Amino acid sequence: MILNTGSRTDIPAYYSNWFLNRIKEGFVLVRNPYNPVQVTRYLLAPDVVDVMVFCTKNPVPMLERIGELSAFDTFWFVTITPYGRDIEPFVPEKEGILEAFCRLSEKVGARRMSWRYDPVFVTEKYSVDFHIRQFEKMAGRLKGFTGQCVVSFIDLYEKTRRNFRQARSVSFREQEYLIDAFSEIAGKCGLQIHLCCENTGLVRNNVDALGCLSKEVLEAAIGCKLTVPKKKAARAECSCLLGADIGAYNTCGHGCLYCYANYDRKAVLDNMKIHDSASPLLTGRLRAEDKVKDAVQTSWKDGQMSIFDMT
Repeated sequence: MILNTGSRTDIPAYYSNWFLNRIKEGFVLVRNPYNPVQVTRYLLAPDVVDVMVFCTKNPVPMLERIGELSAFDTFWFVTITPYGRDIEPFVPEKEGILEAFCRLSEKVGARRMSWRYDPVFVTEKYSVDFHIRQFEKMAGRLKGFTGQCVVSFIDLYEKTRRNFRQARSVSFREQEYLIDAFSEIAGKCGLQIHLCCENTGLVRNNVDALGCLSKEVLEAAIGCKLTVPKKKAARAECSCLLGADIGAYNTCGHGCLYCYANYDRKAVLDNMKIHDSASPLLTGRLRAEDKVKDAVQTSWKDGQMSIFDMT
């Protein structure tokens, strides 16, 4: 099975010590965000966790301790956008994150790294031409350290509308212009662009609409075929393997205006106050009324077949 860590928060940036403690203990507890008394226990064992997937804006806290994950296959999304502190107030300087991306790639391998340039939105300050210049600069910096880039355009979720009132949808004409330019740049830098839940009319020679975390992406990363159980997708246009997330909403400290996972800053700070790196839960501890259930976990790996044997 695939263990996700990054759809609700940024564990490498803010909760590395907690996560590595969970690795040592061999399990993690996850509270259901929609039914808080329901808690799921996941085993953190390489015989059932085929891939651990991380999504972070700052992998630096994990870099020197990456060896503690050596028993597991990992896959890393690192989000690096060109926005300033007006949009991403607590994200570290991007040059440092670009450097960290390259260092992480050297440790885990380029095929296990993906650069996320998303969400893309357009304003007077962050214009279409600005995005093209910045994408070219970043793509050149990451050349050879990854072979893929995820691009998506801003979705105006309710939380996003409330926290980022000046945001607007990117017109399809703007999307086409950007993707044409990105595609040309990506071709020069050895990047395949994966669109995430976007119009298939944007597909180009090196731009696909397979999503950010498809079966194909993970098979290429770990060098093994996966037999994935059939499951209804969260969104009709999404084929990504996004289940089994061990994070929690309202816990990411980056403060990005476009974030869909945080209600507001106060909620985040309140949850950070009750975080305990020794707890099996990301925030707080078990309560008397909680009902703990073991997750059904099985390996999806086809141990008889490597994708490299098929090429």
